[in-house]
Amino acid sequence: MLLNDDLGVRTVVHAAKLDWVPSPTRGVDRRMLFRVGEEKARATSIVRYAPQSRFPHHSHPGGEEFLVLEGIFQDETGDFPAGSYIRNPPGTGHAPGSEDGCTIFVKLWQFRQDDQARVVRRPGEGEKGEPFPGVTASAILFNDGHEQVRIEEWAPGAALRLDNPDGLEILVLSGAFSDEQDGFEGQSWLRLPARAPLNATVGPAGARVWLKVGPLLHDDVVQF
Repeated sequence: MLLNDDLGVRTVVHAAKLDWVPSPTRGVDRRMLFRVGEEKARATSIVRYAPQSRFPHHSHPGGEEFLVLEGIFQDETGDFPAGSYIRNPPGTGHAPGSEDGCTIFVKLWQFRQDDQARVVRRPGEGEKGEPFPGVTASAILFNDGHEQVRIEEWAPGAALRLDNPDGLEILVLSGAFSDEQDGFEGQSWLRLPARAPLNATVGPAGARVWLKVGPLLHDDVVQF
C-alpha cells in the first residue's frame, strides 16, 4: 500500500472524517494518514483500542513513536494516560493494549538508525519552549538536534508564521486553525515539505497542537 507517500508535497488528512479500518487484531482499528507497506509498514496512523483489546507481543525494528490522545494506553512498562508521549527505539517490543479503551497517534519505522533513546513524557512533562508570538505555552517533548517534537497552545485569534526550513508535521489535538487553503480541527493532520511556510490563523477557541519540526524522513532512517 502507498498512501500519501510523496513527501515533497503538502498533505492534509482530516482524520476525524475517515472511517475506522480494522487491523488484524480484533478490537483495534486505524485511521491511516501515511503508509508505505502492508502490515509491516512505514506508517503514521491514529489507532483506536476497544476496551480489553490487546495486540500480541511484537517488536518494532524501525522504532515506534506515539502520543496518547484519549483513554489509557497500557503495556508491560506501565499505564500511560492521555497526553503521554513515548518513543520506543528500534529493536524494542511490547504487547500493547487498553483495559478501558484508548486512542493513540503513532508513527512507525521513522527513526534514525542511531536513535536508541527510549523517551517517556507523562502529561504536562517536557522542557519549556521559547516564547513565540501567538503561542501561550510550549512543551518540548523531544529534541536531539535532528528533530524536535512539542505540544503547543495557540492563542485564540492569533496569527502565527512557521518558516519551516526542514519539514513540518502537525496534528490538531483540540480547537482549530486555518491557513490560506484549509481549515483544521481535532484529528486534522498537516504535513509540509521543507521551505513551505505555514501562515496560520487560530480559531476563536484557540488550538492545542502536536508538532514535529525536522526532515520528514531522515537520510539515515532505519532501512525498511
